[in-house]
Amino acid sequence: MTNGGTPGTNATYAGDMTVQESWELLASDPNAVLIDVRTTAEWAYVGMPDLSSLGKTVQPVSWVLFPDMSKNENFIDEISALQPNKDAPMIFLCRSGVRSIAAAEAATRAGYSRAYNVLEGFEGAADPNGHRGTVGGWKVAGLDWKQN
Repeated sequence: MTNGGTPGTNATYAGDMTVQESWELLASDPNAVLIDVRTTAEWAYVGMPDLSSLGKTVQPVSWVLFPDMSKNENFIDEISALQPNKDAPMIFLCRSGVRSIAAAEAATRAGYSRAYNVLEGFEGAADPNGHRGTVGGWKVAGLDWKQN
């Protein structure tokens, strides 16, 4: 895990995790929550992580709202309702690891001490042809996921 900084010392969030580190934390800590910050369209058309083998469900809370991509002004209220314990791990995932950094930073500002970003996100970086899902990310790592 790489450190995004230490909360309370001008840090932005608790750190970055690989998809495998994220899976391991979700498996080992019953209080750990995976929050998918992508949009409703991404969840519907691209798929979502599947945590059923861990006895958990991914928590969908959009950072920006589809279709206008405006900021979700209720984001902190929504994650607080999912996880009121501000010391519990909150792992944020997006498409490629950009929106999830912003979400982890916002959670840290809201008092969450263990807000993490998933490096490479669900689909990973674009390949030379501009396609996602072939270079890194949750799907490429072979972790469980489903598509509705």
